Amino acid sequence: MEVLASRVLLHPVDMQRSVAFYRDVLGLAVAREFPGGTVFFLGGGFLEVSGTADGPPGDAVALWLQVRDLAAAHRELAEHVVREPRQEPWGLREMWISDPNGTRIVLVQVPEDHPIRRDTRH
Repeated sequence: MEVLASRVLLHPVDMQRSVAFYRDVLGLAVAREFPGGTVFFLGGGFLEVSGTADGPPGDAVALWLQVRDLAAAHRELAEHVVREPRQEPWGLREMWISDPNGTRIVLVQVPEDHPIRRDTRH
């Protein structure tokens, strides 16, 4: 199988609040709009907010977003923080925020010396 593109689909309880959050609060650029949905650029993939849900997604769903500067993200998104920034045992700096539907968003800063930044192949 060859994967050509990727997209995360979120079905919000409140479409307008969710689109405003991803567009205005997180500052994601709109890739496409269609009746009933909006697709945002999300790093190397896409985030589609479409359809509707009866309730929040619960803890089974989270978005993982790598950021360049977690301290700056913390200042910008302070009112949405549900877990303060911290160094995780696996070496990443993480902070959790929540969208209007309760979807957890994990913001991650990868330290310069972390193995993710190094090619360990010989």
